[in-house]
Amino acid sequence: MDELSVVDIANGLLWTGLLLVAPAVIVSLFVGLLMSIFQTVTSIQEQTLSFAPRILAVGAVISVTLAWNIQVVSAFTINVIQLPLRMFE
Repeated sequence: MDELSVVDIANGLLWTGLLLVAPAVIVSLFVGLLMSIFQTVTSIQEQTLSFAPRILAVGAVISVTLAWNIQVVSAFTINVIQLPLRMFE
């Protein structure tokens, strides 16, 4: 395995990781923004108020996207395992 293959695997790993966490991070950002707007409108200055809805929303997104996440990780793993076999073709 040469250096280019290692760089390709690392690049694929970073993009796969970014793809897997993107839905949860986007939902967390959106819920946090909504809770900040709610706190501003109602003048509630409790710092921990945004954590509970954010945790629930991220948990829901993770449970909804779990099957897709497993497919993405499986495809990446199969691709990495088959890489040495393709080098000998």
